[in-house]
Amino acid sequence: MLLFGCDFSSAPTRRKPIVVAVGEQVGTDHVVLTRLQRFSTLDAWGDWLNSTPDWVGGFDFPFSLPRELVVQLGWPLQWEPLMIHYAKMSRADIRNTFAAFCAARPVGGKFAHRAADAPAGSSPSMKWVNPPVAYMLHAGVPRLLAAGARIPGLHAGEQGDAGGRVALEAYPGMLARELIARRSYKSDDLAKQTPKRLAARADLLRALEAGRTRLGLKLCVSAEQRAELLADARGDDIDAVLCLVQAAWGFQRADSRGPGFGLPECVDSLEGWIVTA
Repeated sequence: MLLFGCDFSSAPTRRKPIVVAVGEQVGTDHVVLTRLQRFSTLDAWGDWLNSTPDWVGGFDFPFSLPRELVVQLGWPLQWEPLMIHYAKMSRADIRNTFAAFCAARPVGGKFAHRAADAPAGSSPSMKWVNPPVAYMLHAGVPRLLAAGARIPGLHAGEQGDAGGRVALEAYPGMLARELIARRSYKSDDLAKQTPKRLAARADLLRALEAGRTRLGLKLCVSAEQRAELLADARGDDIDAVLCLVQAAWGFQRADSRGPGFGLPECVDSLEGWIVTA
């Protein structure tokens, strides 16, 4: 079974591609990074998902919307019909609809949240800027469906519980905060790619290699891979690795009870959950 973590972009380019950290579990507590792959288009990434037969992936984008939002908008209350409806919308329609929703709400409560947002510390999945996770959902989930992926708690996939492709919603920021608190370790802004952020990435990587997390997993990387992860000042590579570790934790807990993969048994079947939250 192939394990990987995916740092996602809803508008990838050659300069800022989608990054996939591919690895394998060795023993009960080691995750070995085998390679980093990059995709400069959504179609290339989707084709790779389709052509890779068996995988468990941790994806850094939301898999659904808050129930409160969906109910108020009168959208479908089952996950797959909701995603079909959402995929048919343009990004402009999404932005305008969500902006109108927020405009009608009081200061301090503009956005609706999913139940997983609080324990994960994640942004609401309806945000269209900083970060534009609503667009990431719009671009990512249809390609997971096209690959026939099982999404525990939300979607059975083409092969049901025995599906060879399993997609888990991951969130690297949650694991990073556990290891280095709220220190900033990355920036897309060249002027902010400072030695201080490099030091934070170094501390984060050392903590991952030492296994200093509640997940009980140690990351194994080569000297060349370590240098590559530290050199990526945008942090996309290390975020993909964080997602890989979260996916490996979920893979260890794959079973037939409830949704499996370490997710709570009472997962909201419309909202889903973030693995390890």
